[in-house]
Amino acid sequence: MVTRALIKLPDSARKGEIIEIRATVGHPMETGFRLNDAGLVLPRDLVRRVVARFEGEQVFAADLHPAIAANPYLSFPLRATESGTLQISWQGDNGFAHSESVRINVT
Repeated sequence: MVTRALIKLPDSARKGEIIEIRATVGHPMETGFRLNDAGLVLPRDLVRRVVARFEGEQVFAADLHPAIAANPYLSFPLRATESGTLQISWQGDNGFAHSESVRINVT
């Protein structure tokens, strides 16, 4: 499966400003409760954990559960204190792991 992720944030931020980070990852999020056309249970395949780190320090984390829709979208605030790299990592069932990084520019 080719995974696509998208992280949106302002082009720049003033020092001390609180900015909104928006992120989504392409993933089907199968609960393990649905049946296929043959009546067999589709195996569970979920994104279970999302972690955001700014310059290596964890700034956000979330545990996801079966009620989350496909292509999970999250939004969280972040205080811009300095320019640096924000990395968001998604981990899930069946060995799923994906990370994306973006640069935050603080003026």
